[in-house]
Amino acid sequence: MRFARAFIVAGVSALGGCSALDPYPTYPQQPAAGVSDPGPRVAICYDFVASSREMVREAAQQECGPNTLPTRVDTDWKLDYCPLLLPARATFICKPTK
Repeated sequence: MRFARAFIVAGVSALGGCSALDPYPTYPQQPAAGVSDPGPRVAICYDFVASSREMVREAAQQECGPNTLPTRVDTDWKLDYCPLLLPARATFICKPTK
């Protein structure tokens, strides 16, 4: 009983205090055949319940870099590049700003 209680407390503490569910970069979805993007693509894995749209956009902005604007072009839930806890993958195009 003590072990189970300690395990539960440790698990809740770990999930509550860490950034395990924060959005993070992954491989972007490739454009459809014949489509030309105006900039490079980046993708972000995220939990659509725990992560706000702003958190995902900020993560994309960090990947795109300065003088760019991340523009969301697709979202998928294929689990090819994102784990079960962060099942959504948002793909952005990094458009240069003027």
